[in-house]
Amino acid sequence: MKVAVVLGTRPEIIKMSPLIREFKKRGVDHDVVHSGQHYDDNVSNIFFRELELEEPELYLGVGSGSQGEQTGEALMKLEKAFKDLDTDLVLVQGDTNTVLAGALAAVKMGLTVGHIEAGLRSYDYRMPEEYNRRLADHSSHLLFAPTEVNRRILESEDVWGEIHVTGNTVIDACIQNLAIAEKKAELDFEVPEEFILLTAHRAENVDDPEVQENFIEAFKKIELPIIYPIHPRAEEMFKIHGNLKMLKEIDGMKLVPPQGYLEFLLLMKKSELIMTDSGGIQEEATAPNIRKKVFVLRDSTERPEAVDAGYCTVVGTDSDDIIDSVKNFQKEDWKPKECPYGDGKAAERIVDVIIGE
Repeated sequence: MKVAVVLGTRPEIIKMSPLIREFKKRGVDHDVVHSGQHYDDNVSNIFFRELELEEPELYLGVGSGSQGEQTGEALMKLEKAFKDLDTDLVLVQGDTNTVLAGALAAVKMGLTVGHIEAGLRSYDYRMPEEYNRRLADHSSHLLFAPTEVNRRILESEDVWGEIHVTGNTVIDACIQNLAIAEKKAELDFEVPEEFILLTAHRAENVDDPEVQENFIEAFKKIELPIIYPIHPRAEEMFKIHGNLKMLKEIDGMKLVPPQGYLEFLLLMKKSELIMTDSGGIQEEATAPNIRKKVFVLRDSTERPEAVDAGYCTVVGTDSDDIIDSVKNFQKEDWKPKECPYGDGKAAERIVDVIIGE
């Protein structure tokens, strides 16, 4: 059996890394195929070097474009890649355009499809990712659900593939890589003793000038310093809407370039709390060696387990709600529950299913 591990973005590289290591450890024949959806080396290829992973067998260079353009180009290039590599089983992870394209290309070719991180739902239909993850789930033969909640969602939708609850590989990655980060990661900027780590990149946030202004108003009134590794596209959108200068002038705001994975792990570990619109960070923060409070700058989350365990609070994008939530947390004696996403052995369980153990 020949496996193709398909990825194309920073979170996919991180979450697939324990699986790639497990395949190598057990001698499973596999190819790593990079779509090139994240086309900037600072936010993509650097992770292969940092995590000491093998270089992809194929780098497809899909790059940017509209949702349809990016998905369509990835679909065509992945179809050819699977044919050239003589692939039998295609593994995709998450909810990106690469995931949808990989699942559709494979199922149309009659290949077996496995979806890692299956069963997540935000029910926010403004998000392209919601459609990607749903379509991938309903196109897959093997559905690797992180939690029992995800299993129940899949069963309620009557998916036709086999469901396996495995935990989330992001916890594997955090456990494996934080010790490396503490030894090797180097931050090229000064880090305050106490700070908030911020990420905001989703189109429904950074493309909306009203949301940008809400964020700026909230950040002005939060007393802790903020470190914001800002994606080039997000920075450009703040500039287009005339808000970049105001963002930079916020007292205590430090805009820094996108960080390498190890550096970002270190920032998570050192931070007092996290504000984000990312999905993966909501999971990483629950890892037993990180354990940070997260305020989700969205109206919904596909990670309800992190909310139920006390790690995440969905605060939306209204400035008053963000300010009140952070200030109230600073007065609390915060005690989260155990990590809701597993014990760090998700990759082992996934490989067991694939090779029939």
